[in-house]
Amino acid sequence: MQRAIAPEISTWPDEDPQLLASSCDHCGATVFPVQPQCPRCSREAMTQIALPRTGTLITWTTQGFLPGAPYLGDETTDTFEPFGVGLVQLGDVIRVESRLTENDPAVLQFGIDVELTMIPLGHDENSDEVVTFAFRPIDPERS
Repeated sequence: MQRAIAPEISTWPDEDPQLLASSCDHCGATVFPVQPQCPRCSREAMTQIALPRTGTLITWTTQGFLPGAPYLGDETTDTFEPFGVGLVQLGDVIRVESRLTENDPAVLQFGIDVELTMIPLGHDENSDEVVTFAFRPIDPERS
């Protein structure tokens, strides 16, 4: 069985999941993840919205060390493989920090198009697979 690490932040297990954010009905600010109060104007006039599935990779780096607790990945210091982390511009709506499916500098270029996907992260105490969101480069051949 699979479960999302944070089920409230996306529409997963939809076939084409989207991240969920809040948009302020008063000042127009958009925040991710969903929040009950606007961080810009402090009003409680937030509406939940689904974010675009595709975006542009603004910047990225490679995480070359095993994250500390409460990281739920199955890796150990011996099995850990570095992974990409990036800032993704989703339309003209918001920038989201995310894990990337790639860590290869030949693939990860500033300004490439990326799309949302869900990837395995590890297993919980019930041996269920835990998934999280990530962005993957869009293959220009598929576009």
